Amino acid sequence: MQFEENKDLSALNTLGFSYKAERYVEINEDTALNEAVEYAQQKGWPVFVMGGGSNLVLTRNIPGLVIYLSKNTMQYDIRGPENCWLFKITVGAGVNWHQLVRDSVSRGLYGLENLSLIPGNTGAAPVQNIGAYGVELCDRFDSLTALHLPTNEWHEFDLASCEFGYRDSVFKHHPDEYAITSVRLLVGKDMPQETSYDSLSQLITRRYTQNEITPEIVSNTVCELRQSKLPDPSIIGNAGSFFHNPIVTRAHHEGLRQRFPNLVSYPQEDGTVKLAAGWLIDSLGLRGNRKGAVGVHDKQALVLVHHGGGTGHELLTYAEEIQQSVQDKFGVELIMEPKVL
Repeated sequence: MQFEENKDLSALNTLGFSYKAERYVEINEDTALNEAVEYAQQKGWPVFVMGGGSNLVLTRNIPGLVIYLSKNTMQYDIRGPENCWLFKITVGAGVNWHQLVRDSVSRGLYGLENLSLIPGNTGAAPVQNIGAYGVELCDRFDSLTALHLPTNEWHEFDLASCEFGYRDSVFKHHPDEYAITSVRLLVGKDMPQETSYDSLSQLITRRYTQNEITPEIVSNTVCELRQSKLPDPSIIGNAGSFFHNPIVTRAHHEGLRQRFPNLVSYPQEDGTVKLAAGWLIDSLGLRGNRKGAVGVHDKQALVLVHHGGGTGHELLTYAEEIQQSVQDKFGVELIMEPKVL
């Protein structure tokens, strides 16, 4: 097994911070992952597993061994009677998420189209329970395979054992314990479409009749919406949405609504209310603001950007200032979405 030493990770995290891995190896087979973990344990090296780096804030060099999971296989299987038109996709952790979505869309399969253009690799998708435009990964999830790094033993997780929540899963509560190597998802030829999300619904209904809508149309529309307000990491460093949309009590929401009539919010089934974190930040006048090498994106205040030449600590310091400003004005706690190392 060939290890690279002092591997530059700037191209492996979408914020583009320039830190190094003491040792680095790419792995595309499960048996090789076992071998690498065992070897690292024998040497006493800590192990850190990376994917697309799209939800990661690096603040230092990484000691020990960094493993990049590059397994990029995709397999479609009909699940159940053929006339049900339900397919189970088994996807390697190294498959680019948007590539997976576009592949399923090209086959005329419904299910993943609302999740188009979300950056990162498939192996990381369950960790965050990624979601967009009314659909979350858990809505299409079947199961996954993961290696428990401390014991070097394989585990299978079904929907219930993943403990999915809003941008949450069991894996977020056990950081760096599991390396997800394959994910199984359910898509179909005849699945209900989710086009009720306000901005998506407006654009689609203005252009198409209900009978004209296909997975490709929904995917293309989602891409158009995302590209209109979210920066391309290949052009400017970013990790997508940097904060969770906070959830508050109904009473707290009503108090805020009286003070801020234009407050953007979304009632939840359990009686709580989700607030738009981007609106909270935007109302502070921070959209487009820059502080040294970092700043707030000029089209979407929920996205923090790295203009180049900065450090992870600079970004975190700025993020903490934003959190404090939102707390002071609204009495609302913003929680960072990316993993901070």
